Amino acid sequence: MRLPRSSLSAKAVAVLREPLPARKVSLTREASALWYSGKLSSSDPTVFMPMRPARPAEPTLLAPRHMPQRRLGGLRGRIALLHAVAHIELNAIDLAWDLIGRFGSAFDWPEDFFHDWVSVAVDEARHLSLLEERLSELGAAYGDLPAHDGLWQAAVETAHDPLARLSVVPMVLEARGLDVTPAMINRLRRAGDGKSADLLETILNEEIAHVAAGSRWFFHLCRYHKLPEVETWRALVGKHYSGELKPPFNERARSAAGMLPGLYL
Repeated sequence: MRLPRSSLSAKAVAVLREPLPARKVSLTREASALWYSGKLSSSDPTVFMPMRPARPAEPTLLAPRHMPQRRLGGLRGRIALLHAVAHIELNAIDLAWDLIGRFGSAFDWPEDFFHDWVSVAVDEARHLSLLEERLSELGAAYGDLPAHDGLWQAAVETAHDPLARLSVVPMVLEARGLDVTPAMINRLRRAGDGKSADLLETILNEEIAHVAAGSRWFFHLCRYHKLPEVETWRALVGKHYSGELKPPFNERARSAAGMLPGLYL
């Protein structure tokens, strides 16, 4: 099928079909420049989104339960941590574009919806590039270690419903990143790796806006459909997320992202 070249939907397909991380980053930046210069339409309902993104030959993808347990101590541990975060950021690029392409025509979204998710994709692409640069400085590269496929499993589980996608991916999985990253930063600082700690701190602060985009558009859909926000979120999470919501919760960051404790506690 010949794809139109004048919509964000078509650009989303191009990113998802690209296996190489550096090209995903480049395509994301190119699409962002075209969008913000007014050269792309927001969506195209004729574009077919792939169910899975293309991936490079490495890393080997494992089920989360089969991932090796690694300690943070020492250089190997720090490389493993940064590699895991890099893998999350690679998935996050695809998740932002999949949301745009899969659900952009499913609802009469305000233009700010597309602005938000293009901005998220650009941030995730920059995060991936910074992490790859840091891994290189430590003598490693993305792909050197196995990685888990849990994030995209959540995308497949919620591919039918924008409310389900928003409730599970940004408001559960990405919000969990807000919870656990401060401890990673502290461990890196104790290990004397201030540069890696500073990088994760930058990512943490910017991820607040990504969770905020998820909660903002989830609540927008709930208001439009006259659905109770808390009950709807809890029902969708209970149906589509197999894990457990457990502390510690970064209540400051979550509240800044529009997720007040009454939602998840």
